[in-house]
Amino acid sequence: MTLATNIKNSKFITTITRLVSKEGGTSYPLKALNICEETFAPLEVDYDYDLIRRTVTRESIQAGPNSIWRYRSFLPVESENPIDVGTGMTPLVKSHRLARRLGLKNLYIKNDAVNMPTLSFKDRVVSVALTRAKELGFTTVSCASTGNLANSTAAIAAHAGLDCCVFIPSDLEAGKILGTLIYNPTVMAVKGNYDQVNRLCSEVGNTYGWGFVNINLRPYYSEGSKTLGFEVAEQLGWKLPDHIVAPLASGSLFTKIYKGFQEFVKVGLVADKAVRFSGAQAEGCSPIAQAFKEGRDFVAPVKPNTIAKSIAIGNPADGVYALDIARKTGGNIESVTDAEIIEGIKLLAETEGIFTETAGGTTIAVLKKLVEAGKIDPEETTVVYITGNGLKTQEAVQGYIGEPLLIEPKLESFERALERSRTLERLEWQQVLV
Repeated sequence: MTLATNIKNSKFITTITRLVSKEGGTSYPLKALNICEETFAPLEVDYDYDLIRRTVTRESIQAGPNSIWRYRSFLPVESENPIDVGTGMTPLVKSHRLARRLGLKNLYIKNDAVNMPTLSFKDRVVSVALTRAKELGFTTVSCASTGNLANSTAAIAAHAGLDCCVFIPSDLEAGKILGTLIYNPTVMAVKGNYDQVNRLCSEVGNTYGWGFVNINLRPYYSEGSKTLGFEVAEQLGWKLPDHIVAPLASGSLFTKIYKGFQEFVKVGLVADKAVRFSGAQAEGCSPIAQAFKEGRDFVAPVKPNTIAKSIAIGNPADGVYALDIARKTGGNIESVTDAEIIEGIKLLAETEGIFTETAGGTTIAVLKKLVEAGKIDPEETTVVYITGNGLKTQEAVQGYIGEPLLIEPKLESFERALERSRTLERLEWQQVLV
């Protein structure tokens, strides 16, 4: 048995109707387009929600595959055989030890650190984008990436038999570079930050006509993030949470979780309720958090300088929309230092046994900061999104965690080391108490 499966359902009827501008509502055909020619606003996919309401039920979803494709009617594809590599349906973990540490009673962790096939939420968006790329006739796919997206695009392109060339900043963590090269794509390491990489990719896309998952295919790609909203609602027993905390990079993930909740309400799968949306950024790249704090309705670009490279986007494409959602839902957008990010990684690991990368450390640190500021009700159902695996960013915590105790293969050597470790532990606790 392999992870890769093909979905064959001759009764499937596509529900996508058009692309529409997020500003003004101008309609466009379902092609490889991402920007409105009139307003320069992003385009997004629109659906026939009446058709979905008539044909989709909780039971039909639960009878579907154990992957994101159980929600196929809400995704922008026409194929009866989308690319399914087992992506999605990751654990929603009821937190006990972290919740107690923070003083929360109903904390859940959506753990995409174990998503398939490359251990980040990007597998969701790429599965959708490459399915649509094949439908539109692309044979070469690409992306601009801070690491996780390159991993996903290379892996899923390899499975789908598509040529692949990805672009990354040259200073990425070694684990993410290796985690892309193993799939044998062409990798371009650009001497610059993500925003410079993205601009180059726009030029390459226009020149070579490739399918860039987060540029000309972005309206389809971004829809994959909705499944993080769908799964949480289903896993909570077809209910929405009271509060979510998620990382902010471009802002797209944040806005699509919101859209996913709204779509489930619109077609009657869950009851409507107010959900507060809070976002997390690293201080070294926090343009959305800065705009939120200063009460601005625009996001001023910044130059990234943080260990949280996976969310280090200085000019976020969907930043203004993330701002709007946080404000209208009564949420918050906060930033934390690199030191707090490292502590967030360690806190999640030592309380819940989940090793997250720097984006997750940012989110946990912001969760802690919001709790300490009284901005999260201990009684409310709060979901924190962990979007990537710590094995990809081991450099971030090197030097900040313990070392193995080197001993001789003798009982007395073990006992001396054990006593030493217990002494050190007592000293650490005394420091905490002080």
